[in-house]
Amino acid sequence: MGFVVFGTGAIGGAVAAALHLAQKDVIAISRGAQLDAIRSKGLRLRTPLMDEVVKLHAVGAANDIEFGPDDMILLAMKGQDTGEALEDLRAAGVTDQPIFCLQNGVANESKALRLFPNVHGVTVMMPALFTVPGEVVVQSAPKTGLFYIGRYPGGMDDADESLCAALTDAGIAAFPKDNVMATKYGKLLMNLSNIVGAALGHGAPAPGLRETMRAEAEAVLAAAGVDWEDVGMDHPDRKAHMTFTKVAGVENAGTSTTQSFLRKTKRVETDWLNGEIVWLGRLHGVPVPVNAALTRIAARMARDGVAPGSVTMDEIEAEIRTS
Repeated sequence: MGFVVFGTGAIGGAVAAALHLAQKDVIAISRGAQLDAIRSKGLRLRTPLMDEVVKLHAVGAANDIEFGPDDMILLAMKGQDTGEALEDLRAAGVTDQPIFCLQNGVANESKALRLFPNVHGVTVMMPALFTVPGEVVVQSAPKTGLFYIGRYPGGMDDADESLCAALTDAGIAAFPKDNVMATKYGKLLMNLSNIVGAALGHGAPAPGLRETMRAEAEAVLAAAGVDWEDVGMDHPDRKAHMTFTKVAGVENAGTSTTQSFLRKTKRVETDWLNGEIVWLGRLHGVPVPVNAALTRIAARMARDGVAPGSVTMDEIEAEIRTS
């Protein structure tokens, strides 16, 4: 059994490196400067407990891999890149190998299920940073993360148990979950504020904004009949397994959305976070002016190359009034 980690940003890079250090058979699919860095000098994984350079086997495309029937495929790209990745996997000959979505948002699993029969959701709690090619940082101890894993749309099977066991060996607290999507919706509610920090700046005050957007989202999920589980900081599994712990010499760059803007990517995942709430709100007749406004702001920031922290509360409030 091997592990193919598709995407080596903050989460995918940390998971691939951790599995490799645990003596698992890992192939990473990467691209651009990250692929070049991994090939030339390895991938550096920094946590509160370790600083290791891992010599990963990395390729640039799915068709560079001869997939085996027992391989596990771990998707770790952002939601806006999932469709292309799935097409690449199908073209590379993937059929019924288990595909695990280690991604924020709740739309990746349904995309995968259109093309493949064996799809699993993974709720990822891992405060990870990726701002420098060839290096990922995880700010958590004693475990580097907390994952819930289960089949999509529901249930559990041996593949979930096997991935949990491998991740546990790699220092990640991982548990099979019969209704994994409930935890993914709970994580979605947390991720709605990613764009707030990216727009205003990491740690900048945003009076009432996060609370209003979350209230919108909870009303939407209630109208849509969607169950969700709170996986916030007070969850007992978080308290038992992971505590936010800074890594010496590393500045906290903020959420994954902020990191995308710092890397000057032209697309961000807000359409698959706040945009999910906007879509469901429109389907069920629930007003979503705040989430809609922030989705538009994120798209403009990415398109125009706007730096994190360049938007003001006045601009956000003006955008909300246009919704």
